[in-house]
Amino acid sequence: MWRLLSYSPGVWTSKKECKVCGKQSVTISESVGVCADCLREDRRLASLALETHRKTREKFGLPGEPPRDPKGLRCGLCGLDCRIPEGGKGYCGMVENRKGRLVRLGGTPERGVLEWYYDPLPTNCVAEWFCPGCTGLGYPKYAVSRTAEHGYKNLAVFYGACNLDCLFCQNWHYRGLAARAKPTLSARDLASKVTERVTCICFFGGDPGPQAPHAIATSREAIKRARGRILRICWETNGQWNPNLLRVAAKLSLDTGGIVKFDLKAWSPGIYEALTGVPLGRLYENARLVAEMAAERPEVPLFTASTLLVPGYVDEEEVRMIARFLASIDPDIPYTLLAFHPDYVMYDLPPTSRRHAEEALRAAKEEGLTRVSIGNVWLLSNYY
Repeated sequence: MWRLLSYSPGVWTSKKECKVCGKQSVTISESVGVCADCLREDRRLASLALETHRKTREKFGLPGEPPRDPKGLRCGLCGLDCRIPEGGKGYCGMVENRKGRLVRLGGTPERGVLEWYYDPLPTNCVAEWFCPGCTGLGYPKYAVSRTAEHGYKNLAVFYGACNLDCLFCQNWHYRGLAARAKPTLSARDLASKVTERVTCICFFGGDPGPQAPHAIATSREAIKRARGRILRICWETNGQWNPNLLRVAAKLSLDTGGIVKFDLKAWSPGIYEALTGVPLGRLYENARLVAEMAAERPEVPLFTASTLLVPGYVDEEEVRMIARFLASIDPDIPYTLLAFHPDYVMYDLPPTSRRHAEEALRAAKEEGLTRVSIGNVWLLSNYY
């Protein structure tokens, strides 16, 4: 059984060396092996981090990298567009090629690999500072109260698969669900968990993208059962979706007062791939797709983005470029900066410092964004 690697503050003070330029710093992670400057200069250097991805994924029986067999079967369900060899699995672990036929272990309307629970409102989601359930924004069309919806609940749906392999993943245990392909629940049965006190559903994980058909079917069935009462559909995702399915998911949020949150891990292709194990792909095209739909509903933001401030990698320069992109679409897009804490295999980096967060905040505002927030401020440190 894979166990979370332990860490201690002493690990954070140890300087590690970039395998390319020789630079030494406490904010170079051994799991990556390369500094941010080198990764920005040459995206091919991300390959040095892929060995870590392969080793950790092997423990869960997951492919070390997205399969690209020219003779394999095309999945097409998410943005990775895996080509799966016979006897192999897709990167997310939810689809197999069995004797020339794709078999989906999860993500169909009949079978979703997931866990679920009720989360009392107001909840601590990234969008809580403008979410209708936490603030009353959009009342009375999209919220049941002028203020936070005390006494109501969010149906939180944690999908047990992901099409990224973030080395800092705080929900890394989803890999165990993906490896077992259980527990499972049909879309109809999941929708039945929506009681009269549930005013929103949030799909997260893992990530909802690899099981999008199940989430979409759940949403449609739940909305039908709600019979016109408020039921917001929300998504927390890495954004690596099939654009056709993404458009459907975003429309469900648009119509119900829900929010689509993209976790934009990095701007530079080399840093993104080193941290997540997969290429950048069409992530920012997908972000633009949803952000441009937001103009249809000005009362409540449809699209929001967040970025985890990974010390040494997701620095002021990465945030500046992401913010510039967002501001070019709409300067009022809400953008949340999140503090990193050591987790999964990135246990050798320090928590995000207060200075790091303040510099990133300033950079985002300088690029023209008007709604920028630092999220989990209690995790910020006074060091590094």
